[in-house]
Amino acid sequence: MRSAFLILLCLAGAASAAAKDKPPVVHRIPLPPKADYSTLDWLVGEWEGKTTEGSPPGTIHMTVSYDLEKRFMVFREHVQLAATNNVPETDETWMGILSPDPAGTGFRLHVFSDKGFITRYHVTVETANVYLNPEGGEELPLGWLFRRALKHTDVGELTETVRVAPPEKPFFGYYTAQLTHVTPRAKELPPAPVETPSGQAGEKPVELPAEKPSEPPAEKPPSPPAAENPPK
Repeated sequence: MRSAFLILLCLAGAASAAAKDKPPVVHRIPLPPKADYSTLDWLVGEWEGKTTEGSPPGTIHMTVSYDLEKRFMVFREHVQLAATNNVPETDETWMGILSPDPAGTGFRLHVFSDKGFITRYHVTVETANVYLNPEGGEELPLGWLFRRALKHTDVGELTETVRVAPPEKPFFGYYTAQLTHVTPRAKELPPAPVETPSGQAGEKPVELPAEKPSEPPAEKPPSPPAAENPPK
């Protein structure tokens, strides 16, 4: 009986030693690959402008930025349009989160409006044009559809066109706006080189304050002669 007990102790000790020698199991979650946003990189920054002739008078302000280790793009836009004979006044702010389309074609933009609407757009890029076509959503404007197009017309310039379809009606042109790139990622740009006296580009020299010339020490006035002792 005692020998059997010793055998069990030995087996337990061997199992404990084996557990100590075995490396710990590390559970890792595989990460999806990062999306390629190179065709949309020109949009990053701040844009502002006004609607063109034939559109309701108004202003547009839009910002586009990367977020969460450049896995997503964030769009924010504020639209202010005056009322016309066909459409009421508009004052709306929306934000959208852009990510790759799960189907592998283009991108998907999930849009949240300050009016409470939650919509989705399928985003495709063709050369200098970005097209946003409606693709449902969790809280839709009942029966209404919106299409957007962003066209890169020149360096630092784009045209935004929005088309609207009322319930059971065809699409019509709502507005077109010309936007200018006011802050194209200025924080990421390196400082401009400064020409040194030798003609080579380098860092801007540090200017030290000029030293004042030292003044000579003031001369001491001559000591008065010692008074002579009067004769006795």
